[in-house]
Amino acid sequence: MAVTGRSNEELHEQAVAEAARRYEESSPERERVESRMAAGVRFPDAPDALAVRADRILDRGGLSPSAVVADIHREAMDLPDANERIIDLSNELQAWSFLPRGVRAGATVARITLRRDGRELPHGTGFMVSPRLMMTNHHVLPDETFPRQCFAEFNAQVTVDNQPDTVVRMEFDPGTFFAADRRLDFALVAVAPARDGRPPGEIFGWNRLSVQIGKLVLGEKVNIIGHPDGRLKEIVLRDNAVLVRLDDFLHYRTDTRPGNSGSPVYNDQWEVVALHHSGVPKKDDQGRILRRDGLPWQHGDGDDAIDWVANEGVRISSILKHLAGLDLDPARRALLAEMGPDSGLDQSTAVAPSLTPAVAPQPQGTTASGTETPGSAGGMVTPGAAGRESGTGVRETATGLRARSTAFGGRKHLVFLHGRDQHGKQPGDLRLNWTAGLNRGLTLASLPPLDPQDAWFPFYGTRLHHLVSGRESTAESIGLDRLSAAAAAEIFAAESPTGSYERLIHEAATRAGMPQDGPAATEGFGAGLVGALHRPLSWLAARSDLDEWTIATFLRDVDLYLGDGAVRQAVLDSVLETMPTSGELVLVTHSLGTVVGMDLLTRLPEGLDPVLMVTAGSPLGLDGVNERLLARGPHRPPRVRDWVNVWCPTDGVAIGCPLEDERWGKLTQLAVSNGRDRAHKIEEYLSHPGAAGAIGSVLTGRG
Repeated sequence: MAVTGRSNEELHEQAVAEAARRYEESSPERERVESRMAAGVRFPDAPDALAVRADRILDRGGLSPSAVVADIHREAMDLPDANERIIDLSNELQAWSFLPRGVRAGATVARITLRRDGRELPHGTGFMVSPRLMMTNHHVLPDETFPRQCFAEFNAQVTVDNQPDTVVRMEFDPGTFFAADRRLDFALVAVAPARDGRPPGEIFGWNRLSVQIGKLVLGEKVNIIGHPDGRLKEIVLRDNAVLVRLDDFLHYRTDTRPGNSGSPVYNDQWEVVALHHSGVPKKDDQGRILRRDGLPWQHGDGDDAIDWVANEGVRISSILKHLAGLDLDPARRALLAEMGPDSGLDQSTAVAPSLTPAVAPQPQGTTASGTETPGSAGGMVTPGAAGRESGTGVRETATGLRARSTAFGGRKHLVFLHGRDQHGKQPGDLRLNWTAGLNRGLTLASLPPLDPQDAWFPFYGTRLHHLVSGRESTAESIGLDRLSAAAAAEIFAAESPTGSYERLIHEAATRAGMPQDGPAATEGFGAGLVGALHRPLSWLAARSDLDEWTIATFLRDVDLYLGDGAVRQAVLDSVLETMPTSGELVLVTHSLGTVVGMDLLTRLPEGLDPVLMVTAGSPLGLDGVNERLLARGPHRPPRVRDWVNVWCPTDGVAIGCPLEDERWGKLTQLAVSNGRDRAHKIEEYLSHPGAAGAIGSVLTGRG
């Protein structure tokens, strides 16, 4: 049965009543927080929570590193004080990007308008959370039939010249997707595409929801964008504080008005931390709601007459957890997967990568770029991508590419050594993309660009994929396509050749600063749902630019290469099939290729002189990796004259960088800033002039 206007109002009143009850029940905690804030404690939260929050602020560009260094080094501070100061600075000093990022976030917010009796009535607020899905409150859109009476209005706002903007109306499409929950007071509904076929998220953008920890601490300020009283879009900017954090709800002080129901609640990095759903009214001793003039409120007075003392929002992590548990058909699961890897829904609800060797899939989010792309969340078979099929029906494995004999005078050799997840791709395409990235960096370094045909490109991607696929009998029998990343990681741990997989994950998370205990890691789905490996995976994903699936499968492949002698030998044989045998060698390695490269140096022929080695996005700093190299432990690469190690702080694969153990010997370490969602991309690494300049100087003789 469709929800009537009256019952819709009753749902709103019910939400207000429940918010008031939770507010009253949490009074002791709120009073404790307020007391500590009154005593001068800016962020009265647990030390672990402050540490996670400080890390996320720095990783997400919420504060200039130079501002941090200048302030913290002004006086001696212990780590807890430094973490609190970083959060404090992020509240006081905003990068210039705070404003345009706020504009970008605001574009995703729309007014929801109700058609009733020939009139159009402002009804609430919603915001895009994927290219095709909008989130709002359950009491705004209570069931699948109600959205058919409504429409969304984007750009319902004024321009920079304070003139009304051009409003864009878009219809809801609940038949394609609709999900709602009364207790969490959220609704998620599909929005029909525009007349030109584009989904609304492509036009107005969408918010990347995240289950990752560290988005907010007690005492921190929040921002809300919405349509109060149905007016044109407005923003409540930082005049507030988070007072209480419950399991599923947040209480905060900020001035919101009716019509803001369904608004996104942002932190200062414009990440959605909550779905605003209700104000908390002031009550007298008899439990009656009070008006602003102190008199008891009555239904005819309207919501704007109520004396609101606080607001309540639904925690985004709780909503994502609820969505992850829904029983949906494949089409609707695919729509949830479009919310992106940070949501935790792309792998726990969508199809995971195929592990059968019969066909080589092209994972989502990958290109022929030679990079280990985040989110191998299933994909389509690309015809001809994994080599050619012979007349017998057997697929021929793609092989590596040799450089032209005239390259660099015939005496110098540039070799690109790729990482994992390259099966199903053409080595020629990969070489083109590696060279394109390098040429961007060479241009910035004032050096001439290179021809792709002048680079050697050994290729072991398909062979490694077949070796990995052939081992996973347990995963195949369970059905890896129906498992979360953490659950799959437990299978990888059980199948580890030497039992070292779990150690790798825990070491990486520990090096990334994961507290050994405490409440800071509990914001996501909870370790109890998927076992002991969820917490370190979730921490690594929060600390880096990679999703849990990429981290889990990357470490699986590293563990298999290092732990299975047959796999290691097969990979090295594949590489040696396409290597020069004499002359000067410039070896550029990436990701798993940096591990393979270190082993390769022990197998080079005597006539080949490694004058330069470049390691990019490398896990060599992990003891669980370097201790299992052919030349055990941290060591100077055999026979290498110069070594450049380039890494990005948000690259989850390079957690062990910089390489600080003195046993590594003399090397140049370059910390670079790669683009968002591109932290581990090889093209990004090679486009930096420091790395490219080192390569170009040797090849051109200008070093």
